[in-house]
Amino acid sequence: MNSTRIAVAGAGYIGRAHMAVAQGSDTCTLAAIVDPSPAAVAIANEARVPLYRTLDELLERDRPDGVILATPNQLHVEHASRCLAARVPTLLEKPIAPSVDEAELLVAEARRSGVPLLIGHHRAHSPIMARARQLIDEGRLGKLVAVMGSAVFFKPDEYFADADWRRQPGGGPILLNMIHEVHNLRMLCGEIVAVQAIASHATRGFAVEDTVAINLRFASGALGSFMLSDTAASARSWEQTARENHAYPTYPDEDCYVIAGTFGSLAVPTMRLKTYANAADRSWWKPFDVSVADMTRDDPLKRQIEHFVRVIHGEEPPLVSAEDGLRNLRITEAIVEAARTGTLVDTTLTAEATLN
Repeated sequence: MNSTRIAVAGAGYIGRAHMAVAQGSDTCTLAAIVDPSPAAVAIANEARVPLYRTLDELLERDRPDGVILATPNQLHVEHASRCLAARVPTLLEKPIAPSVDEAELLVAEARRSGVPLLIGHHRAHSPIMARARQLIDEGRLGKLVAVMGSAVFFKPDEYFADADWRRQPGGGPILLNMIHEVHNLRMLCGEIVAVQAIASHATRGFAVEDTVAINLRFASGALGSFMLSDTAASARSWEQTARENHAYPTYPDEDCYVIAGTFGSLAVPTMRLKTYANAADRSWWKPFDVSVADMTRDDPLKRQIEHFVRVIHGEEPPLVSAEDGLRNLRITEAIVEAARTGTLVDTTLTAEATLN
């Protein structure tokens, strides 16, 4: 069988991760790399694939079956538009665009073209997330009432010394990290219709936030609270609990989400369940049935590229659509606005606008 040919644009950290999973795949092959930097020459030589300086060069000379765009955020819309115009299915790294206005234009373009556009919120492909969603959909927790989440971790000083823009507004954990959590929360609990936030920069003293307390209202009526910090020495983050990315040390006794319903609660990613055996006899004086739901662990990036191959061949629609990418960005920007103004930001109208 002929292997699906995938090109990767952007030879940075995440681009190299995509290259590695393509090279290890049974269903696709790394066909080319696109990157104008001198460092990309050695990367292409090691991978034994052609190197092109621009997307136009690739598309004119060596058209692949699909393109993965892992280029800088400010180039996402320009590069995705070129791939759509060339009718090449595309996996676009998150965020879909630097701003909601630009994302709206790209969503409209993707709809007009009919060319598949998959947004790279890779946690959507995590089997842990799939299992948690299944348990919720089965009604094991009853009607959802609340979710308590956290992404609290410590970024070292050199992270900021290496790139001064990370000290400025736009370089903090809301725009860089919270967008991952927004998609996870939407997958587990449904659409987010309102947000509140309080931000602080008291620890590092930079112009950008380092810690944020966030409240969320979901369309179902469930409420959420989320603690976000890149200066807290804690392991309560997805990377440090999910055991999916081996670059991070992990702690199997920690969770980053607890989802509670009228019948019980689920802690993620340990998958610890506490449920009432008798729905008619629930009380805080009654003991829970305590169990751990079975699950599998696998690399979400590997699963994502296999899904992308099926998307290329028309076998599946994108699991994370351009509309999903826009919704995630809208909610993230709403959190920024809520923290800036100190007000409750209603996202209902923007959520409806995304669907129209």
